[in-house]
Amino acid sequence: MTETRPKTTEPLPPLAIRAWLRYDVVKGVIDRLRPRTALEIGCGQGAFGARLAERADYLGVEPDDTSFDVASSRIVPRGGRVLHGIHSVVPEGSTFDMVCAFEVLEHIEDDAATLAEWVRFVRPGGHLVLSVPAFQDRFGPMDVHAGHFRRYSPDELRSRLTDAGLTDVDVTVYGWPLGYALEAVRNRIDAKKLQRVGDASMAELTQASGRTFQPTTSRQGTFVAASTAPFRLLQRLRPTAGTGLVAVARRPD
Repeated sequence: MTETRPKTTEPLPPLAIRAWLRYDVVKGVIDRLRPRTALEIGCGQGAFGARLAERADYLGVEPDDTSFDVASSRIVPRGGRVLHGIHSVVPEGSTFDMVCAFEVLEHIEDDAATLAEWVRFVRPGGHLVLSVPAFQDRFGPMDVHAGHFRRYSPDELRSRLTDAGLTDVDVTVYGWPLGYALEAVRNRIDAKKLQRVGDASMAELTQASGRTFQPTTSRQGTFVAASTAPFRLLQRLRPTAGTGLVAVARRPD
């Protein structure tokens, strides 16, 4: 980040409960990689993006109209940029130290082809960082309502990244034990919601998923941060158990 980029004294946007569990792993990756430039594909409402924009020259892309507006209001004051659309709106030839996509790949039917397109934005020697829901046998109403095509095992995600030409793949399972309780609650809630959505398309379900169960006030954010703190520590004790995966892989020089 250069000194001429705009700053804000506003607090960072709040993270949802599951996002805090995920960010505990992702922050460790960012601390290790120390990217100077970062692209986030599907930045949602910008809670992660605002944090990245304070540490790197950041660009986010987001197709959902409402989420794009919220993300812009959170990220631009921190010196980042947000484009409205999918990864195809990123200027041709752009490359980044780190390309990330959190809870995006599972929404894409042809994940192999999409990964190949994402890798083009990773500079040689740079890294791709992903998070996805874990273990297909946990697929349930929550996944259907969110517009997921699938969940991934660690080995399946490693294979996808290796097939895309990436190396040094590292996969961490997160979310034990709180993630199990959260999914149980969400599955019951979303089973009822599915009775009301009718013929909603996968695209419509996907766009809506980024706007649900998001804390909107600093008070809510403070409460969620404090209440998840012990579970963020607990999940580190079981890095092979949980409900989500974070993967980091390197593009060869």
